Amino acid sequence: MLWWFERQGRHTRVEVLDLPNGGYELRVVDAEGSERVEHFTNAADLAKRQQAVQDDLIAAGWNRSGEWLV
Repeated sequence: MLWWFERQGRHTRVEVLDLPNGGYELRVVDAEGSERVEHFTNAADLAKRQQAVQDDLIAAGWNRSGEWLV
């Protein structure tokens, strides 16, 4: 799944990947193209962290840009 965030014409994305060997990956790509990747074995832990990342972006003035994509 993929979520886009926009602020002042710049974009950041948050991606959640279901890994083929098990587990999950949370990837945040900032407006400059830098990536931060976190790995999870538990879907509940991933969901909590994903929500925290998105809440932090919104608190910093980023707005969701469109619907999430699968």
